Amino acid sequence: MPDPIRSEEQSANAPPTGKALRQCVVIAHRGASGYLPEHTLAAKAFAYASGADYLEQDLVLTRDDKIIVLHDIHLDTVSNVAELYPTRKREDGRYYAVDLDLAEIKKLDVHERVDLESGRAVFPKRFPLGKSTFRIPTLAEEIELVQGLNKSTGRSIGIYPEIKHPAWHRQQGKDISKIVLAELERYGYLDKNDAAFLQCFDAVETKRIRIELGCKLRIIQLIAGDQNKSTPPLTPEGLIEIKSYADGVGPSMNQLIHQLDNKGTPVVADWVQQAQNHGLNIHPYTFRADALPNYSESFEHLLEIFVGTARIDGLFTDFPDQAAKYLDNLGD
Repeated sequence: MPDPIRSEEQSANAPPTGKALRQCVVIAHRGASGYLPEHTLAAKAFAYASGADYLEQDLVLTRDDKIIVLHDIHLDTVSNVAELYPTRKREDGRYYAVDLDLAEIKKLDVHERVDLESGRAVFPKRFPLGKSTFRIPTLAEEIELVQGLNKSTGRSIGIYPEIKHPAWHRQQGKDISKIVLAELERYGYLDKNDAAFLQCFDAVETKRIRIELGCKLRIIQLIAGDQNKSTPPLTPEGLIEIKSYADGVGPSMNQLIHQLDNKGTPVVADWVQQAQNHGLNIHPYTFRADALPNYSESFEHLLEIFVGTARIDGLFTDFPDQAAKYLDNLGD
């Protein structure tokens, strides 16, 4: 594997500059997944060109301990694994990435996410099923794409990896966090000065990453919509605890805006201001132009509520082009 690509003028991992200094950063959720199959290199290249500040990578391991960019530990909702490897399913009927070597995974065709029961696309108006050819990338391949584009364009776009299901990986005999941190270090992502955020839903593991494994990157504690019991609550005390090991929180949109006042105006949850007072970044998920909440009239209206009223620091979106355009117009 070649060394990380670096420009003579700047590090490939330099902090965002220029338009990335928006008041709210745009994080491409699984790439430009509103337009192309999620987590494919094509979706990431589209997101890069669309003006995203960070590209997200969900990370799981293969049987031979290679890090691949895949939202789930399962392969069957986004690939033809059942067709190619029909005997590799487990007793629960699911196909797991950890049961295949990277060479086997590289043979899979990737498609838009489907519902397992119906076989239909979860978002039917997005990229059509069965068209073109896409593959599951490794973390190394994606980093080299980002660093290569940073060099060729002169921009400084960051990465935003998520460690998926670390406790489950340990049950399979694999310490995914150690493996991921070693790969990030190999590519020059070392501390808070680098253009990277590291995220995880498992609070026990997030603390371990910071304290036991000594990670110096900016860390975001993801908050599940059902508020995982292991995660500190979004209370003054819970936020202080999160601040002791993380640089911010990544909640569901619904945890910021979960009620309307008597005039039908969205109400921002009290914890948002408290988190801001503690200096915590707030990066909610997921902003979708084709799945708007009932209190939003349009995608721009949705962004206005969260950026203008809630004053979030970053947002995960399937449509990075639309978010970038909105935010850039605010500065005009």
